[in-house]
Amino acid sequence: MTDMHTTCRRAVTRDDLAACFAIREAVFIGEQNVDAELERDGLDDDCIHYLAEAGGRAVGTARVRVLDDCYKFQRVAVLKAARGRNVGAALMRFMMADLAATDENSGRHFFLSSQVHAVPFYERLGFAVCSDEYPEAGIPHRDMRAEMGKG
Repeated sequence: MTDMHTTCRRAVTRDDLAACFAIREAVFIGEQNVDAELERDGLDDDCIHYLAEAGGRAVGTARVRVLDDCYKFQRVAVLKAARGRNVGAALMRFMMADLAATDENSGRHFFLSSQVHAVPFYERLGFAVCSDEYPEAGIPHRDMRAEMGKG
């Protein structure tokens, strides 16, 4: 598949957030059968949300929780029709650069809980596995970490 021209940005409007939630619902609830109550965990108001757009439509999303020691990437999702076209990589790189540019030397690192099948994807972006495998929402996961400026 060819790469899609992807534009990434922070999601700021109510319509942006609706697009984020629609993508997450399609991927996590629709495709992966994650319980809706687990997917919508009540933490969205405390997160920075991002959108990836291609061809004039939202095709990818993720959110970031700002914690004392890290930026925790969560709910990274790309619509099925846009997968394999570097949308996810473009979104992750954008978020990492955006957060590093605004970080003010806090000493935070990047952190995420990856579905096991996606570990190689995150490794290509500079993340390294830092946990054993564990189940989350019935799906095997591994924790991963990257330092600022990697990826």
